[in-house]
Amino acid sequence: MTRFLLVMPPLTGHVNPAAGIAAELTARGHQVAWTGTESVLRPLLGPDAVVLGTGTRAFRAQGGHGLAALRSLWEGFIVPYARFTAKPLDSVVREFRPDVLLVDQHTPAGALVAHRHGLPWASFAPGAMELGRPYRALPQVEAWMTGLLRGLWERARLPAEEYLDPRFSPALVLATTGPALTGDPAPPPEHALVGPVLPARPADPDFPWGRLLPGRRRVLVTMGTLAGELGADFHARAARALALCGPDVQPVIAAPRALLPSLPELPAGAVLVDRAPVLELMGRGELDAVLCHGGMNTVGEALAHGLPLVTAPIRHDQPFVAAQVVAAGAGLRLPFARVGPERLALALREALDAPGLRENAGRVGRALLAGGGAVAAADRLEALAP
Repeated sequence: MTRFLLVMPPLTGHVNPAAGIAAELTARGHQVAWTGTESVLRPLLGPDAVVLGTGTRAFRAQGGHGLAALRSLWEGFIVPYARFTAKPLDSVVREFRPDVLLVDQHTPAGALVAHRHGLPWASFAPGAMELGRPYRALPQVEAWMTGLLRGLWERARLPAEEYLDPRFSPALVLATTGPALTGDPAPPPEHALVGPVLPARPADPDFPWGRLLPGRRRVLVTMGTLAGELGADFHARAARALALCGPDVQPVIAAPRALLPSLPELPAGAVLVDRAPVLELMGRGELDAVLCHGGMNTVGEALAHGLPLVTAPIRHDQPFVAAQVVAAGAGLRLPFARVGPERLALALREALDAPGLRENAGRVGRALLAGGGAVAAADRLEALAP
């Protein structure tokens, strides 16, 4: 039996795929513990998960677009979260005594602690941004990011001559994507592109299943958990667009309750929930297309179920992922801030009606699933154990 410690940020899109890997490791007889913000991890993982908390603290919300969003992510979350969790993580490692750590790329403190204790560790990349050098054409931006990471290394009092980028384990980088969505047919050998991880999740009896109308074509609208206020206006435009799509289309809109006052009158039969059981809807064959922000999890899940996409990327790796979906012929991309209801309605109808998009979505999905998912990830992690 190997003791695995998963170091994860308080971000749903990062925890959910890691949970599938953790379930596979547990099924193989290994001991798995999580560390991070317990108030976020516990509701996602359930009462039986071993969660070794690092404390709770509010961090500045990620806002803006482009480089402004990148600055907000790093200076408002990644760096302060690493500083806040550094000492608790060291205590967790001393207490739990893991054999291997799986460290999310947004929690570099986990890599620093692993290095200090001489423990094998793997990087976890549930998004596409950190797999390559997306800012190689902007050397000042790359230098700024490297400076922040070196600052964390120095703060941890690790030897300067041993510095390595804590986002990339030299032993293993697990990524929940595949060549079809990275544009790189030959990733480095330490990169394991395992494709989407589709964990078994409990059935959701609270979802209004009885409101799904027979004979309708359904579009899921989900803009992720971090769109915040930016999502309010887009959801309003999406609601108008779905009304223009015609009576044969039934929207399923997952939006925070805080956005409800900003939404116009919804199309007849629309289902509006604050959280949708996405994998259950897809697995039951209840969806025909997905409108989303281009997040890696949502895109991977949709393609794994052969669903064409309409993406309106907001920030971070979303524009890159959306571009790869278009390049693969599996979906369409629209400008998040500027697209109007009429243009959005045309794109949605194309996603529903164009057989080529659906065929390509199925093809790409099969290629992604060939990465092996949680089983392949667990195989690679087991190989790191001493």
